[in-house]
Amino acid sequence: MERLGSYRERPSAVPMSGIEVVRGNALTRGSSTRGITRDKAFEEGMVLVPRSRIASGVVSDWHHHGRRRLFGVLLAGRLRLEYGPHGKEAVDLEPGDFFRIPVGLVHRDVNPDAMREAIVAAFLEGEGIPTVNVAGPETDPSGD
Repeated sequence: MERLGSYRERPSAVPMSGIEVVRGNALTRGSSTRGITRDKAFEEGMVLVPRSRIASGVVSDWHHHGRRRLFGVLLAGRLRLEYGPHGKEAVDLEPGDFFRIPVGLVHRDVNPDAMREAIVAAFLEGEGIPTVNVAGPETDPSGD
């Protein structure tokens, strides 16, 4: 982690006196879901700032983010987020699109591009573990 400007170690309640920078090649390993590589830039209190990489043609395992809300932006590639009863709902993202995943929503990341990886920068807010891998989405109680 590189710190620019006048910086000193501080308790989290004391403001920083400089800008803290974590270079893209210096992130630390984050929580894992098969098909998604996650690395952390910052984690402090109820905030986690990761980068996710979804390789070309990958369909990740189903997961949710526990008691955390996820706000993200697709930086590169294409991404399809599948969710809902039986995983039948989906949203397709292009670079520059922002998205929000509510607390506890089971979903999976799909990279439909056979040639390029998808890269997401995210901000997770809340408490608890950041990734909970599950067998699949809940089914619709009506049986549909």
